[in-house]
Amino acid sequence: MKIIFIIIASFSLGLGILGIFLPLLPTTPFLLLSAALYAKSSDKLYHRLLNHRILGEYIKNFREEKAIPLHTKIFAIVMLWLTMGYTIFFVVNENRYLQVILALTAIAVSVHIFSYKTKKKNTN
Repeated sequence: MKIIFIIIASFSLGLGILGIFLPLLPTTPFLLLSAALYAKSSDKLYHRLLNHRILGEYIKNFREEKAIPLHTKIFAIVMLWLTMGYTIFFVVNENRYLQVILALTAIAVSVHIFSYKTKKKNTN
């Protein structure tokens, strides 16, 4: 069973990394799933993920504070709207129904991102 957990966790980790760059693919849920599965299957991989310079921060911020750093929120929103705007105006420009669905999806994802509190910088 450990091998299956490691395979699923690694796949989830890959999706989480892609989610950093693809606006509609969530990063944190995939990283949290990876951490949970690695915790059940491999202490080495679990600690490696949690101590990763970039990915570990996503997990720690969410687990400890249920918060997203401001720079991450800004990056996510900018990438979301650039991608969706391009798609709405240049890819599906003749299909109004699809344009509305994409715009509503972008609005919903934006609201979801803004619904999390913003992580404050540590003042230590």
